[in-house]
Amino acid sequence: MRSGRAGSRRTSQPSCMMCIGEVGMPYSVNMQNPPGTIQSVGKAVSILRIFADGQPQRVSDIARSAGIGQSTASRLLSTLENAGLLDRDPVGNLYRLGPELITLGGAALNQHPLFRASRQILQNLAGHLGLGTNVAILSDGAVLYLANFEGPEAPRNHTIAGRRDPIHATSMGKCLLLGVPEEQRAAMLGDLERYTEATITNIAQLNLAVSEVERRGYAVDVDEFALGRASVAAPIRDSQGGIAGAMTISGPATALRLERRQDELAAHAIETADRIGSSLGFTASRS
Repeated sequence: MRSGRAGSRRTSQPSCMMCIGEVGMPYSVNMQNPPGTIQSVGKAVSILRIFADGQPQRVSDIARSAGIGQSTASRLLSTLENAGLLDRDPVGNLYRLGPELITLGGAALNQHPLFRASRQILQNLAGHLGLGTNVAILSDGAVLYLANFEGPEAPRNHTIAGRRDPIHATSMGKCLLLGVPEEQRAAMLGDLERYTEATITNIAQLNLAVSEVERRGYAVDVDEFALGRASVAAPIRDSQGGIAGAMTISGPATALRLERRQDELAAHAIETADRIGSSLGFTASRS
């Protein structure tokens, strides 16, 4: 994963910035407000997005990143703090995301039909296999995680719900691309960044990989986004047969042991995706 810090570039009025960290991939923060929107609200939202890398920020760094004056930044930060959207450390005077966002984020997850349909199923599967399980959707050209569960062979000390990963470098991304017409994929994805030697960086090769997912019903990723990581994913379909999301079984490559267990884990992924899809109204059987 590339590292970086929001606001490291000094520009007077940047139109956007890239936040990098637990989001998994660069997160674009648009500093321009489209017509018909309230400028102060847009600035406040842009400030919140600066924290997408999970790191605390100083007022001066926030002002520089947002391209606004420090006094304006201070007033907006005070407003966000009073609303519970930000917290301030009185000793170091650093800001971080506040508890109200946990409440709002939890509400957003709980109202998402795919999260509700998949949560218990994936939790049970993680316990059964001892590996990680995840569910994600396509959002703004990225894989957006809705939930993740860990088994003892794939532990984590943090949640990846809300993280964004690149579509072309992940097994779930290739499943999600089944819902995007081939002629639209290149424009949506742009340049395919290389994360490891195994990353697909050619759109023609990516389309072939997606066709293979459609043929066999699952996708595999070994070392494509992060070295030593592997996963097996399957698409989740909705009541119309469209792609509602994707689920994956993931963990260290040494835990998945795909050289011996790929068929077994693929069967689990396909069956689990179909179970989740049936909760969304998907009834078509696989051939």
